[in-house]
Parts: sequence; C-alpha cells; structure tokens
Amino acid sequence: MKIRKILILSGIAIALTAVSLLIGQWTYSWMPPQAAAESHLVDRLFSFLITLGAFIFLGVTGTLIYSAIFHRAEKFDTSDGPPIEGNITLEIVWTAIPVLLVFWIAGYSYQIYEQMGIQGPMEAMHLHIPTLTKSASAAPVKEDKGNVEGLPVEDIEVDAKQWAWVFRYPRTDITSTELHLPINHRIRLALHSEDVIHGFYIPAFRVKQDIIPNRNIDFEFTPIRTGKYQLTDSQFSGTYFATMQADVIVESPEDYKRWLAETANRRPCIANNQAASEYAEESKELVKGWTTVVPAKAPVVNSNKVISHLSYSLPLCTSTLLREEQTFKYPSTRK
Repeated sequence: MKIRKILILSGIAIALTAVSLLIGQWTYSWMPPQAAAESHLVDRLFSFLITLGAFIFLGVTGTLIYSAIFHRAEKFDTSDGPPIEGNITLEIVWTAIPVLLVFWIAGYSYQIYEQMGIQGPMEAMHLHIPTLTKSASAAPVKEDKGNVEGLPVEDIEVDAKQWAWVFRYPRTDITSTELHLPINHRIRLALHSEDVIHGFYIPAFRVKQDIIPNRNIDFEFTPIRTGKYQLTDSQFSGTYFATMQADVIVESPEDYKRWLAETANRRPCIANNQAASEYAEESKELVKGWTTVVPAKAPVVNSNKVISHLSYSLPLCTSTLLREEQTFKYPSTRK
C-alpha cells in the first residue's frame, strides 16, 4: 500500500511538473516580440516565475479539491473531528520549502540582473550585451555578417520633456522625434529630462529606465529584430502624459545610414506635437477645465540643434521626414 501511494504521488508530481512547464512555455506568447537581446533574459526569468507559480498553485488547489471531495464529512454528521496535535517535522518542511524557494528566486533574479548589468539607482545605467538565445515566440533573428561585439557603439542623445521625446544624433546634423536604430549594433543612449521624472520604456525591448531631472544617465541595449516599435513614458508626468509616445524603428545598417544621409540634408521644420495641439484647442474653449502645465514647445527636427525660442517662422513637419509649407504658431500661456 505504501509503495502504491508513493507511485501515485510521484505520478501526480510528474503531471504537475509537465503542465507547469507547458504553462511556462506559453508565457513567451503573452509578450511582445523579442526585439532586443535583453528581452531573452527578461522573458526567461518571467517564464521561470510563471512555471514555479503554476506548480505551486496547481499543487495547493489540487490538494484542496481532493480533500473536499474524498475527505468530507458524511451527511448529517455533526460530530467533532479527531484531535490532531502539532507535527514538528511537517512544520519544518512547510517552513523550509518557501524559504528555499525565495532564495532560489532571488538568486536566479540576481543572476539575470547581473547579466543585464543593472546596478541600481546610479547616475550611469549600463545594459551589457547578453548572449543571444532562442525563444519560443521570437522570429529568426536576422544578424549582420560582422561580429556584434566588434561593431562601434551608436551614441544617441535623448531629451524627455512634457510631453515629447527628442532624439539627437551627435555624429550627424540630425534631430528627430523618431528613434532610428541599426540592428545588432550596441546602442548607448544619453538620457536627460528637462522638467520632471520620465520613464524610457520600450515593451518589445523589455528595457526601462527612469529619467531623473538634473542627471545624465547612460543606457545601453542591443536591438536584434527589425521592425517598428513603440516608446512610451512609464512615469505619469501630467495632463498629456498619454500623448508622450514615439516610434522606434529598427532597420538594417544600410537603411540606417541611408536615413541619416537623407535626413541630414533636409530643411529644419517643426515636428507635430499632439500635446501642444490639444492644449491649443483647449485654450480656445470658453469654459476652462483644470489648469495644466503648458506643454513644451514643439521641437525643431532635422537639425543638430533644437531651437528653444522661435524668432522666425518654420514649416510644420507632417512627420520627421516630410514637411508642409505651413506656419506653426505656439499658443499663448493659459491664464
């Protein structure tokens, strides 16, 4: 009888393990495409946590259901249950297992963070290039023929302000409201906030960094999948917080160089800014709502410098690459 129980429990444990591993693999399909090398590490940690959580949840829930079905009292039985005294061995076991699990999770998480180079709340944040790994949900990665680690680092300056992202490419005369990145090149962003705390977050890259005013933060990662992704502000920064988004375009090195060359020769123009446009429309209303911070002036793009004050008229861009011969008039400050 004892051997039979051991075999049954072993079979249940194997079944729970198999189901938990299957659920853990499903987690890869819950996430956006893995567009940066760091995303493999983050998804692996997330899958591990879901697998472990599924095993515990199914085990505890299954035990409760089994007890409720096969060990319930008979109908109309109102007698007291048998007295059960404490079991020191059982108490040690159910205390030791959670402690070991916590240490396991903490150790594995620290290992992942160490590979990503996360150093805590420091002025410089570096995410080093992790080893490229395969994923259940990621499409085949189109890599350059050259050695990734031997390629030069691409430096880009990022200014965050209420409510717009501005990207400067110091090696060329370019300022853009779109973030263009060459695939398989190490990217180093110099993050800066002009007003309040902002959060640089690209879900497809699995990277996030708070941008603190009066601090210059270096932030590194490696895009590994071409496509168009979304940059959002992960920190609530005021009235038009939802409009603070930007397109992130990962392209081949050839397309990236072509974009730099074409954009550098374009005439400076004023980028469209949704926050400024909405504020201008609300300023025309007779009934005023809650007061708000005046949005920062729309940046001038396709130039190495962002003009903070507009002493002359410039065309309004239809995008960072196209322009129309329209004059942009910034709304006056709301009283």
